[in-house]
Amino acid sequence: MPEISHRILVWLTYRLAAIFAVGLPLVILIWASIRKETSIMRLLTIYWKIASLMGISMLLLTNERPIGYITFFITPLLMISSIWFWVDLNEELADLPPWRPLPFTVRIWRWALSSFGLIFATLSFNSLSCINVNQGQNCIAWIEAPTLLHQTTEKIFAFLFGGIWNESLAAFVGYVGLIIYIIGILQWLLIRLPLHGRIAGEF
Repeated sequence: MPEISHRILVWLTYRLAAIFAVGLPLVILIWASIRKETSIMRLLTIYWKIASLMGISMLLLTNERPIGYITFFITPLLMISSIWFWVDLNEELADLPPWRPLPFTVRIWRWALSSFGLIFATLSFNSLSCINVNQGQNCIAWIEAPTLLHQTTEKIFAFLFGGIWNESLAAFVGYVGLIIYIIGILQWLLIRLPLHGRIAGEF
């Protein structure tokens, strides 16, 4: 694949992620909170817990940490799972009137996120080669957006707190977040899932 085409695809992926993985679910969560739709709120709360791995990946890639490519590949697969896995939430969402704007929007978003997530995972799979050789335009394309976000965060951090936010600190925060994330996932896999199965509960 030509380097320019790959770069365009990566940036398109980031822009679609901003829409389907961040912007739209945030709007739906606020909308559901206003409408007091508990099943949708629970679904979105679980989604945001899982989707936080995307932010962790961005922090790791800011400092070009190889593990960031792995977590970036895993993230869309986990996000898709988080919105379809739960038996109780699927039943509650199916019982909502499909013609109402909020449930209809949630249905569209779930399918759109699933389609985007599969494309995202397919494209990010190619970035796994950057784990061993973090060079070349293909690898640089993946760290451009995290670098740009870091530069913006650096200015905001300096303005609000007068402190220094650098790549090493971002990577440290990313590693801490990743450790907490893994502990949470393992706790759910080893304790809650065997006890409660595919019931959202207090996940």
